[in-house]
Amino acid sequence: MSAAQHVAASPVHEARILTEGGTTAMIVLDGARYTLRITRAGKLILTK
Repeated sequence: MSAAQHVAASPVHEARILTEGGTTAMIVLDGARYTLRITRAGKLILTK
C-alpha cells in the first residue's frame, strides 16, 4: 500500500466536532485519559 493509499484509508475526525464546539475533548486509550485541546492559534495539543 502506498503512502497516499494509507492516508486515504485512515479515519478522519473533525476536531471541532470532537470538542462539540468547545476547546477540549477527552480521549481514552486503554483506560488512560487524554485531553485534546484547541489553542487560540488553532493548533491541537494532546496531553495525558
